[in-house]
Amino acid sequence: MDFRSQEIKDLIRRCLEEDLGSGDVSSLSSIEPGTQGQSRLLLKEDGVVAGLQLAEIILKEIDPAIQWTSLAEDGKYYTSGTVLAEASGSVHALLAGERLLLNFMQRLSGIATQTYGVVKLISGTGAKVLDTRKTTPGLRLLEKWAVTMGGGQNHRIGLYDMVMLKDNHNDSAGGITAAVTRTQSYLKSRALSLDIEVETRNMDEVKEVLSLSGIRRIMLDNFSPEQCKEAVALIDGRLEIEASGGITPESILGYAQSGVNFISLGSLTHSVKSLDISFKTKVV
Repeated sequence: MDFRSQEIKDLIRRCLEEDLGSGDVSSLSSIEPGTQGQSRLLLKEDGVVAGLQLAEIILKEIDPAIQWTSLAEDGKYYTSGTVLAEASGSVHALLAGERLLLNFMQRLSGIATQTYGVVKLISGTGAKVLDTRKTTPGLRLLEKWAVTMGGGQNHRIGLYDMVMLKDNHNDSAGGITAAVTRTQSYLKSRALSLDIEVETRNMDEVKEVLSLSGIRRIMLDNFSPEQCKEAVALIDGRLEIEASGGITPESILGYAQSGVNFISLGSLTHSVKSLDISFKTKVV
C-alpha cells in the first residue's frame, strides 16, 4: 500500500478540511502558541494493528516538524496496553490530527482484527478468506489493505479489474450462457485479458457453467456447506470455487471443510467493530 500516493494524500486533505474547517478553535483559544507536547498512541484492547504509517502521514500533513516513532508494526497482533507509537511537536498540531488518525486507525485495525479472527477459524483447511466491494465509499483501498493486514485476500478492487457475472447480469442477458458468450466477445474485441467469474444459485447453473470454456472461477451463492461439498465433487478441480452469501464466523468452518478454494465475506468491511485505541498528549 502506497500511503504517499496522490490518492491517499488527497483523501487526507479532504478529511482534514472536513474536521478543521477554519481552524481548531478549542486548541487555538486555550493553548499558548508554540506549546510543545508528546503523545502516546495506546492500544486499549487486543487486536491486529493497521494504519501506523497513515497516522504519521496525517500528523505531518498538519505539521512536517512533528516527530513520529513507531513502536509496533502494521499487521501484527498486540495485547491491550501496548504503546504503538509516540509523537512529539506542536500541541496544536498533535491535537488537530488526533481525531482523524484515530478514526482511521481504529476502523482499519478493527477490519484487520476481524479478518484475523475469521482466518484463524479456518486455518489448515486450505480455503482463503476474501473481501468484497461492500466497503465504505471513498475508503476502499484502505479497507481492502486492512483485510490483507489480517491475513485475508482481496477480491477484485472494483468493477474494472475482473468480470463477475452475478445473477442480475445473467438474468438481464438472457441466462448464463448468453452472458458468458457476450462477455467473451466483448473482451476479445477490446483486447482485454480479464478473469471471468460466474455466480450460480443451484446445481443446474453449476452444470451450465461447467459446459462453457474460458471461465476462471465459479461462485456458489447461498449454498449450504453440504451443497458446496456436492458442487466441489462435481466441479472436480476444473474451476476455482468461491462460496459466498450469508456466511458467518459460526458457519465458516463448514464451508472451508467442503473443499472450496475461497470464501468471501462482506462483513469484513461492512460490519466492523472499531478497535479501541487512544492518543494522549502531555506538555513537555
